[in-house]
Order: sequence, then C-alpha cells, then structure tokens
Amino acid sequence: MSMYPAHRGMGGVPPGNNGARLNELLEQVRSEFESQMRTSENYEHQIQAQVNEMQLIREKVYAMEQTHMNLKQKYEEEIAHLRRQLEQRGGAPQGAMAGPPQHGGPPQPPSIGMGNNVFASIMAGQGGQGGLAPPPPPPQEQQPPQHQMTQPPPGLQGPPPPPPPPSQQQPPFQQPYPAGPAPGGFPSQPPPSTASPGPGKRGGIGRPPAAGPATPQINTPIPYPGPGQSPQVASHPTPDHARMQMAPAAHPPPNALGDLDPERLPAHFKKTRDDWFVIFNQAVPRVLDVDLVHTLQHESVVCCVRFSTDGKYVATGCNRSAQIYDVQTGEKLCVLQDDSVDITGDLYIRSVCFSPDGKYLATGAEDKLIRVWDIQSRTIRNTFSGHEQDIYSLDFARDGRTIASGSGDRTVRLWDIETGGSILTLSIEDGVTTVAISPDTKYVAAGSLDKSVRVWDIAHGFLVERLEGPDGHKDSVYSVAFSPSGKDLVSGSLDKTIKMWELSTPRGLPNQVPKGGRCVKTFEGHRDFVLSVALTPDAAWVMSGSKDRGVQFWDPRTGNTQLMLQGHKNSVISVAPSPTGGYFATGSGDMRARIWSYSRYHGA
Repeated sequence: MSMYPAHRGMGGVPPGNNGARLNELLEQVRSEFESQMRTSENYEHQIQAQVNEMQLIREKVYAMEQTHMNLKQKYEEEIAHLRRQLEQRGGAPQGAMAGPPQHGGPPQPPSIGMGNNVFASIMAGQGGQGGLAPPPPPPQEQQPPQHQMTQPPPGLQGPPPPPPPPSQQQPPFQQPYPAGPAPGGFPSQPPPSTASPGPGKRGGIGRPPAAGPATPQINTPIPYPGPGQSPQVASHPTPDHARMQMAPAAHPPPNALGDLDPERLPAHFKKTRDDWFVIFNQAVPRVLDVDLVHTLQHESVVCCVRFSTDGKYVATGCNRSAQIYDVQTGEKLCVLQDDSVDITGDLYIRSVCFSPDGKYLATGAEDKLIRVWDIQSRTIRNTFSGHEQDIYSLDFARDGRTIASGSGDRTVRLWDIETGGSILTLSIEDGVTTVAISPDTKYVAAGSLDKSVRVWDIAHGFLVERLEGPDGHKDSVYSVAFSPSGKDLVSGSLDKTIKMWELSTPRGLPNQVPKGGRCVKTFEGHRDFVLSVALTPDAAWVMSGSKDRGVQFWDPRTGNTQLMLQGHKNSVISVAPSPTGGYFATGSGDMRARIWSYSRYHGA
C-alpha cells in the first residue's frame, strides 16, 4: 500500500475534468486583467485631464503675470514721471508720491551690443533709447481688457528672463522721444519695450555672437494696451513737454524739431491729422507740404520699401514674403514667397529692389540667398548663393543685369542675372550693412559697422574712396545713397547724424592709397539711430528715417531740416523716394508701410 493517496488532479478534480477547470481559471484571469486594464485607462484619462488642466492654469497664471508686469511698469513710469514734474517745480515734500520702490528709476532697456546683432536688436527694441516698441493691433481688432486672460505668445513658455545684474544695466536715457502720433495727432509717452531677448537662431552682423543679446523673436510681440486702457494721468504733459513749459525761453537748435511741443506751436508750423503730424522748421521758410496717400498694413515688421523706376509700384519686404502695391490705388498686386523654403521660424526679407525695366524684383533674406523674381509669372528667375551670413542690402544697377549685395559676412558681392553667376567679391574688415551702385554703374559704395564708407571701381574691383576720419561718422554706418549725378554720396549712421560727401574726381587708381572724399555737410537733428537715407530725384532734398520714429527732409545746401514727419508708432526702418518725384514710402516696425506725397507749399 502506497504511503501517498492517489493523485486526484488540480483542486481535487478528477483527471478527466482538468481541461474544463483550467479553462475556467484562465477565463477568470482574463476577466480580472480586462477589469484592471479598464481601471488603468480610466486613471490615465484622469491624469491626462489633470495635466491639461494644470497646463491651462499655468498659461493663465503666465498671462496674469504678464498683465501684472505691464501694469506695474506703466504705474512705475507714471510715478517716476510725476516725481520728475514735482522735482522741476521745487522738489516733492517728504512722504509725497509714495509708491513701489523705484530701484533707481523705471526699468531701462538693455543696450545694443554694437557689432553683434545690431539690426535685429534695433528691430527688437534692444536700443538705448526706447527701442522698437511692440506694434499696435491691426485695424478693427478688439484688444482684450487688462483683466482678461490672454494666451502667452508662441515660443514663450514661462516668465521672461530676469534683468541683467546692476553692473550690466545701462544708465537711463537722457531724452525720451515721442512714441509716435497719439489719436489726437500729438506725441504720447513711449510704451515700454516688451520684446523678449530670448535665444536667437542666427548670428549677427560681422562678428560671431559674443556676450551681446542674441537675435530676438520680433514677430511675436506681446499685445500692449491702447491709450484708453493704460493707467493715464489726465492732462499731464510728457517729460519733453514739461521741460519746455518750465523753460519757455530756451530755444532748441533749429534742427531739433523732435524737442518741440506741437501743442504750443503756431498753426503755420504744424500739420496734424488723426494718426500723423508734421512739424515745420520755424528757422527756415516753409516750402514743402506732406500728405498721406496710402497705409499698407502688414503682418510683421516692414524691413524695406522701394519704388519701381517708373514710380507706378512700390515693393515691401517683411517676414517670409515681398509684396508689390499699386502706388495710385494702394492695391496689393502680388505676394512673392518661396514656399520651398524649409525653415521654421522667421525669415525676414531685409532688402528689395526692382530691375530698371520693372520686370524683376530682387530680394535679400536672412537665409543668405538672393532671389530674382519674374514679377509677371511670380517665379524665381535666379537664385544667388555664396554669402555666409544674412543679406542686409541690395541694389540693382541701371544696366539691368548687375546686382550688388551686402552681408554680415563682411563682403560686398556683385552678380550677373544674365549669366547667373558671381562677378566680384569685395572683402572688408567688418559687417556690411548697406550698398548702393552709382547711376553710371561704374562704382559701388558700402557702409559698414566699422564707421566708414567705401567706394570701389566695379570694372577693376579696386578701392577708390574711403570716407572716414575726423569728419566722418562716430558709429556704424547703416545707409548710403548716391546723388542723382553720382558726384556726391549721403550716409546715415547710428551716431544719429547724416553726412554728405563730395567724392574725389578723378578717383583713385590701382596700387594707390584710396582717396578720401570730403564731408561737405553734417545733418544733425535726429534723436536716435539714422536707419535709412535717400535723395529725391531732383537732388533738392535729403530724406532720412530714424529709430526716433521720425522722417526728416533736409536741405543739402544749408544742412537745415525743412520738416519732421511723425507718422509711425515705431522705428522708421526704411525710406524711399519715387524716382519720378512727388511721392515717398516708409517702412516701420509698427507693421505698416505708408506712401506719402510731397509737394511745394503754396500757403494756407
């Protein structure tokens, strides 16, 4: 007899029922597994819903922080403004004007790192005097009230970075300037710059990025409230106005029209409209009149404007595209955009120029390429590659086939649209910001970050002029233009001045030290960087656009300004006269280009 009982199978079930019992147990396990799976899925859904809710709360908190910072900054600026007024009236009594600590005054924008991302920094408000303020909302767009939650701009996932340590902060700027026309036609206090100096995507002009700010994102400005939504102190003048009211006997220099208070000027010396105004120089006879013809709304900063040779069309360059408009009607005729570009983020068209016959438009962009468009077919005729950094300036020669380009890679290059190749590469010591070809197509001029203007002989490629020295610019040159005769050249600089140069005749020869043209006039009156200069086709006027948001007309014979036009709410990045006369165009950081007329003044 065995010491073990007979084997009865699993669970004591006779061996014949083992399969059925096993299936029953497996079914129970499967049911339990499915039940646990459903429970797990429910947990996952709940967790995802909570994550989404937390993300929404995070975005709302961020929006509230942005709104709070904007309100706090505006409040502190109003407090600082009132403090200055009280100090000018003899000082504030003890305990007066209690408010949040000022920490040495209202927050100031960081300085531009000269030679590193200068152009981008100007456009993004990193300058030393107010910078490029955020563009206003498009017409008919309802701005949310201050207390309403708004989504953070794309690319911003948290509060902005902390300010630099005190050792890196710049002293307050000395002369705030108008932010542009207010609804009543007069200057309003400049809004704070809200552009984020976040990580950039490309190097700046000339040298590799150093410790200066990286290229900011300029097409995602944080909306800022309009005049009716910010905390305003009724009937209080801006600091400029207060200074003038306290010292009415102090007359500003004749060209410093930005220091004048339009409200105190006689009617003959001003012209005001809904959103623009002109101040005429009281020190010279008034001989010009200006009127707005068209406002051309864009979806981003307008980097450049240029007329066709016949004056019938104007081209603009902005983010990813160039547009062509009819000057008479203001109608947008076409949009030129290369849809094959596989680049995420911004791709600004920094320069545009028509061919002399009006068939082609050349565009220079941040992707280092020059595209020549056949306007009729909206197709790319030529693509020129070779530059190693952003292209900042283009000019089409009057021969109809030669294009000059200037880039941050420290070169000027000449291209032939007939052969599709490069003609000449001219290298200098620093980034090239601007180029111009002489009317006779014999010379090319370039302005640079090294404060000088160079002129080369195109046929032979040798340097014939170098415009610098004691009478030259004290900071980077940002715009150059030949006179219609080709004998003179004007240049605009970050030193806030415009200079007219008389070029040498005959010019230098190979193997000779290049001659230096003579500076015959310096035009002073802008309150910030001069970003664009041009001459009218009759050479009667020098035009300039500035980061101070103004456009000025200068008499090249006397150096006096005729008028100052305030028609944009941000930097005037580009000005261009019509080759046929009577019109000029402006492009600005306020996301608008404008076409204006100018004519002889015939009295009231």
